[in-house]
Amino acid sequence: MTPARFDALTARFARLRVGVIGDFSLDRYFDLDPAREETSLETGRPVHNILRVRCQPGAAGNILANAAALGAPALFPLGYCGDDGEGFELRRALQRIPGVSLAAFLTSPARHTFTYTKPLLPRPGAAPEELSRLDLKDTTPLPAPLEAQLIAALRALADQLDVLIVMDQAGVAGCGAITDSVLMALAEITRALPRLVVLADSRHGLARFPACAWKMNAAEFAALAAALPPAPSPSDLPASPNVEPSSSAIPFAPRLAGARALAARHGQPVFITLAEHGIIGAAPATPPTTRPTLPSASSIVAAHVPALPVRGPIDIVGAGDTVTATLALALAADATIHEAMTLAQAAASLVVHQLGTTGTATTPHLRRLLFPARLNA
Repeated sequence: MTPARFDALTARFARLRVGVIGDFSLDRYFDLDPAREETSLETGRPVHNILRVRCQPGAAGNILANAAALGAPALFPLGYCGDDGEGFELRRALQRIPGVSLAAFLTSPARHTFTYTKPLLPRPGAAPEELSRLDLKDTTPLPAPLEAQLIAALRALADQLDVLIVMDQAGVAGCGAITDSVLMALAEITRALPRLVVLADSRHGLARFPACAWKMNAAEFAALAAALPPAPSPSDLPASPNVEPSSSAIPFAPRLAGARALAARHGQPVFITLAEHGIIGAAPATPPTTRPTLPSASSIVAAHVPALPVRGPIDIVGAGDTVTATLALALAADATIHEAMTLAQAAASLVVHQLGTTGTATTPHLRRLLFPARLNA
């Protein structure tokens, strides 16, 4: 990717209307003061004094924050919070994100606000130490009236969007926003609006999701491959010239083949994140709007993009959300999968070096990382 191509792609981010549907959480950080630690007179246990409380949108909310940081001007959260103090803080945190409209974000007394409470002890020169996390999650299925409201909001908004990101991160499978009925509505929308870029990410597996771009980690890919009918083995797939070269592509050949088979199966891009080993992607060579049938495996473009070198202490919390947001916006800007993954890996590299927070990456920072000024240039 050249600097000119980078500028052309990221300039398109500023025209995108982005919806995010799924599980929104409140990330509540307690920054502790180790100098003021006490011992409880009643229990003899340590008492941690809180120096600062920070509230940030997490899960689907962090994807929204990353889309805003990349320059998307119009952002639409499709989800819900509880009618509680955590819900108040989550709505306030979402409102701080530039370009966000809460018109389709619901408040319900029937749900708790999905909350991660994270006590952090500072460590000089390193990521803070996270003590035992305290989670607030719903453990019952989404009430039917709230589900109906969410589906109605999705249907009303879909044709106004350029990008729709689906984030299934419920703490308990089946108890979050992405229900079977929501997925049925999503399938209808993807068929009716083939030019809408839809990217899905699920902690509980993508096997039941409709045909759209899929993003998963290596463990989720293995589980998905086991849940689906057998795909062609690597030896059954032609040695396609469409596999873009990478300095470390050979060890990832089986996963590249698996990604190609998945992309051929449902005719949409597939991305597999590999932590410090980078990311694999595969996609049809032509977009779904210009071909009448599913592509053959030999027509799938596949690539591996390595992770960028670590430049100091890291904190990986939230990096996956950054990758999800960057991939989705890049696809909507007509990036190739290699370009989309290059941008996503750079964004993740910036975020993991932000300690004690779920960070974001901006396009100026991405540009400086990808195209550092050469000495004597």
